[in-house]
Order: sequence, then structure tokens, then C-alpha cells
Amino acid sequence: MHSSNPSTYPAKPEQVYFFGTCLVDTIYPEAGLAAVELMEREGVQVIYPMAQTCCGQPPFNSGYWEEGRVVAAAQMALFPKPIPVVVPSGSCAAMMHGHYPHLFQDGRDDEQAAQAREFAARVFEWSDFMLNVLAVRLQDQGPPVKVTYHPSCHLLREMGVREAPVRLLEQLGQVTYVPLPEAEECCGFGGTFSVKHSDISWAMVEDKRRTVAESGAEVLVSMDCGCLMQIGGAMAKAGQNTRVIPLPQFLRQRTMEGANP
Repeated sequence: MHSSNPSTYPAKPEQVYFFGTCLVDTIYPEAGLAAVELMEREGVQVIYPMAQTCCGQPPFNSGYWEEGRVVAAAQMALFPKPIPVVVPSGSCAAMMHGHYPHLFQDGRDDEQAAQAREFAARVFEWSDFMLNVLAVRLQDQGPPVKVTYHPSCHLLREMGVREAPVRLLEQLGQVTYVPLPEAEECCGFGGTFSVKHSDISWAMVEDKRRTVAESGAEVLVSMDCGCLMQIGGAMAKAGQNTRVIPLPQFLRQRTMEGANP
């Protein structure tokens, strides 16, 4: 686990890998492009292996560990350099950082197990990396706006990233950060959970939707696109006009010349 103690973070690297995630690739590509651009602004070369696919979390969470091993092994092979692997998702980062070593600890292949441990140690969630490794300082170019933040379960509970997204928001002079009531409650997405237990999932996201409305925020941001897809869908169905946007995309828009998001 990457500690909040600055001494445990590496020095600013010249190069990083970027793992794009399935939802960023297929649903929120602008979030991925924004995450890359903001790292490049800090003078870091971003390498994007084009053959990357899923992190393997869906089969892993569904109990198909053998299939998950195949996917994980394929991903690790694409990121061989000893440089950080930055992931714009607490969920995928948690899979790669926390669970890849578990997939290969059965003693069948000691070399691959060592590779998984080495790889996992290089995985960083994007907001944590931006704040604690790159020490980014953002200059707000947008108009006044009230923003709230949904901390996803995996980012908070598995990656241990609690403050980084909020501290990035607080750097924006024209943004008023509004704490979200019951922020640490799950939105009900959970990948396959939302399909297998749709009634429970819907009840959970309705609670989350109501707390966003109660916050009075004009914009909701998060570091997990699955959560935003879930919450945004509930808002659209209810006719709630809170804007829903991934944090990297919001930060990029706010720091562009003439920004008006």
C-alpha cells in the first residue's frame, strides 16, 4: 500500500506507463486523454501500451481465478520497464496493486509470482500519483462552481487514497468543495453486483443520488467511471441536472485557458 507519508513515494519519474481501463476506453475516453495530458504538463513522458486490455477484475471477482491469471499475466508482460504504472481508477488500481500477487501465490510459478509482486509495487492510482509523486499545482481558469466528490469503495478501502482527490479540487480557486453526505456509502455499482443484485443496487444508487442532491453541488466528480456511470444513470432517470464528470477531465477543463466548465 502506498502510504500517505511523503517519504514512501518515489521521486518524480521521467516516464510512466498509463493503464487506460475498460470503462475509460469505451465510455469515458476524454477522461483518459485528460489524465495523460495533465501528467504530460508536468514534464512526464506517458507510455501507453496499445495491446493492453482488461485488468482481469471481472473474472477474479466472479471466482474465475484461472481466467483472471491469464488476463493478469498478459497485462504484466506489457509493462516491463521498472517505472510507475498509473491507473485512472481506484477499482482497477486495487486489482493490479492488491490482488495480482494473490493470483500467483500458489507456488506453481515462483518467477511469475515475483513478477506480480514487483509489478504491483509500481501501480499508482492517478490522483494519488498527481498529488504525492508529481506534486502538481493547479491554476483554476474557470468560473465559480460548487463541486462534490464521491470516493469509490476500492479507492478508499483497498488503495487507501482518501485525501488526494479532494486536495486536488481544493487547489482550484474558483471551486467550492462541498462534502457529500454519507460519502463513504457505496453507490451500488460493484460491476457484476449491479447485474446480479439489481434491486439492491438500485436502492443503493437512489440513496447516493439523493445525497448528491442534498449537497447542493452543481458538479459531481469521482475517480471511478463505473460509479459515475451508475450515479449518472440514476440522475438522468430522475431528471436531476447535477453534472457528472471524471475528476481528471474536470481538472483539465478547469485549468485550460478560457475554461468554462
